[in-house]
Amino acid sequence: MRVHDNPSPEQLRAFTEEMPTCRITEFGNVNVQTGATSRSAGSTYIVTDDPEITSGQTIGREEYERIAGVQDDHMASREMVVVDGYIGNVEGFRTRARLTIDRANANIAGMQQKLFYPRDAEGGEWDPEVHVIYTPNLPAPGYPDDRCIAVDLEQGVTRILNSDYFGESKKGGLRMWNRIVYERGGLSLHAGCKVVPAKGRERVFLIIGLSGTGKTTTTFTTQNDSLPVQDDFVALMPGGRVYGTENGCFAKTFSLDPDLEPNIYNAVVRPDSYLENVYQDDAGTVNFFETSYTKNGRAVFAMDALARWKDPREVGTVDYLLILNRNENIIPAVARLSQAQAAAYFMLGETTGTSAGGKAEEGKFLRVPGTNPFFPLRHGQQGNRILELLASHPIEVFLMNTGRVGGPESDERSKKVGIPHSSAVVKAIAEDTISWADDDDFGYHVAESVPGIDDPELLRPRTLYEREGRTEEYRALVDRFRSERLEFLKGFPDLDEEIIKAAG
Repeated sequence: MRVHDNPSPEQLRAFTEEMPTCRITEFGNVNVQTGATSRSAGSTYIVTDDPEITSGQTIGREEYERIAGVQDDHMASREMVVVDGYIGNVEGFRTRARLTIDRANANIAGMQQKLFYPRDAEGGEWDPEVHVIYTPNLPAPGYPDDRCIAVDLEQGVTRILNSDYFGESKKGGLRMWNRIVYERGGLSLHAGCKVVPAKGRERVFLIIGLSGTGKTTTTFTTQNDSLPVQDDFVALMPGGRVYGTENGCFAKTFSLDPDLEPNIYNAVVRPDSYLENVYQDDAGTVNFFETSYTKNGRAVFAMDALARWKDPREVGTVDYLLILNRNENIIPAVARLSQAQAAAYFMLGETTGTSAGGKAEEGKFLRVPGTNPFFPLRHGQQGNRILELLASHPIEVFLMNTGRVGGPESDERSKKVGIPHSSAVVKAIAEDTISWADDDDFGYHVAESVPGIDDPELLRPRTLYEREGRTEEYRALVDRFRSERLEFLKGFPDLDEEIIKAAG
């Protein structure tokens, strides 16, 4: 095996340009087309001989050792690239991480290098706490799509076979980091983080949501000269302390509009960003709205490409937690939750699936506990831990709909909750300018008014259904949601009863 040990960004860019699937765009950055266009949840397994430790799929240790042997034999005759760095940048909490991957897929190494915080300048021996070993061109016969992602939590090693989608590398390290955070008394959240100046100080927001539900957009949209801190994963610890994970962003590019999302757009079109599965024509012209290959086009860029951001080490304790739900019927643009309700809606993880989850999820109504498909332990542990953390520090929690009210896009009676609406909600939360009222249907608080939102039907969907003569339809949806939610949460035997009751 020949190993390229921590090549420079320039070397990784040169390796990437040698890939037959790599093209140069009009912006001068690289754009690689992959065979796998989303994460492969159906091919992902936790390695254990005790399936009770996780809510996910498992394989036994003997089978894992067989897979490891096949992969090691494959790598022995290959050129490999090693990239080291930290998950997180806080001394005493950061996690040493390593990616080992085929040089033939150097774009993944280049993208991962942008997300890692760099190793200390003095170098020295590097003993990774989490290690992703990645062979994109090695099939795993007998597994779904001949693909296998085997997660050995005990050893801190994830082995990936036969996927060339960068998200498997990124989430490979973070999935194992989930367990590290849990064992330290906190909870890893699939969440962005931002600070919004208001009422004389910076207010700290965490934004939870599945990929494609507006998490990154909500994090980077500006209110009151707000600053993004993190776009994808954070650790929430007792007392409201928050830790970041990545020195860059892995952003969806579908429908990326410079007018609506200028901060992300300007970072994506830099020559040093990496694109994946973004449409471009033969002249190199990029079209973020063209989806003939996939809607799940992506870009990786470093935080310093944003010009303005906040270092996670400089962020105070959390003030607000936003749970995003890309709904299309009766969820309001914003609702305020009690602690128990917050834990319940966190566990429900309701949303409409997007292309980030592949064709099996796109467009379908989903419930993903914590909106975190990467938590490797039992999901009930997530719900109980978030309730403990909310009790340890005063955090206000809100449910936000980033989809529609009144029906899907195909229903002309429905209305879109747009980016400006969500931005107005975030600004109003920070400034405490929302007028609240009780909601008799679900027990949370709904907004009577939000500065910047002129349409009250976005705030109280029931009024839309009543105006359109659809009251019976609304009542049926309320009854269905309450029944289904209760049944769903009862499916987690270790979940605190207080959380289950809050969904009824």
